[in-house]
Amino acid sequence: MIISELLLLISLIFIVLLITSSIVYSTVKLGISPMPSSNKAYFSMMQLVDKTGSGTIVDLGSGWGNFVIRIAKRYPQRQVVGYELSFLPWLTSSCIKKILGLKNLTLHRKNFYLADFSKASVLICYLFPEAMEKISHKLQVEKSNVSFLISNNFALPSWQAYRTIRLNDFYKSPVYLYKISKAET
Repeated sequence: MIISELLLLISLIFIVLLITSSIVYSTVKLGISPMPSSNKAYFSMMQLVDKTGSGTIVDLGSGWGNFVIRIAKRYPQRQVVGYELSFLPWLTSSCIKKILGLKNLTLHRKNFYLADFSKASVLICYLFPEAMEKISHKLQVEKSNVSFLISNNFALPSWQAYRTIRLNDFYKSPVYLYKISKAET
């Protein structure tokens, strides 16, 4: 009895260490941890997505799937794509997708900087300034059908936001909506 309890405890400690080391490794490698948006930000971003038509929605850095799964459930008629490099968050969201049977959701464990946005209509992101700079450059030089970009907290350099929602939180965090057109850059 004592040996089985000890083995169970050792197994749990091993799993926790594996999970922790996976998240730490991904954070160091990518320069940012998988950080979910607040509920206020989710609702504001969903409100903005409501006004973006019927094209494919792409979540850049879909993390644990909090937003990408909600949006796929909300719009079963729209294709939704998520990109996440961190293994554990990607695995978690992939399992939830399967459990919920979300056929309109595709999740990639792939670097979104290398992704083809030619079929994307809306980009969603909660990244960091350097990543936003890279996305801005990608939108300026690549041919795509992206019509909108929605960003939680971080502005898209060299672009003028079409609309900004200030959240009712401690920091008055911004959620930006950009209308993307090549002439605007």
